[in-house]
Amino acid sequence: MSDRTQRLSRRNFLLTLGAGGAATAAAVVASKSPSSKPPAATDKRATRGYQASAHVTNYYRTAKV
Repeated sequence: MSDRTQRLSRRNFLLTLGAGGAATAAAVVASKSPSSKPPAATDKRATRGYQASAHVTNYYRTAKV
């Protein structure tokens, strides 16, 4: 087998392997059933929201241009 044919053979093998992996992933995602109950609506008052902590202010200070 020539060097060019061998390279093409490897390339085709890798392409097939990648396509097979993508198809398998798509099949797994498609086979999962949706959850029977809708996600619970969170009360905005129950969450803490945005907190300007020390590491956040340090990031803003260092990100200034």
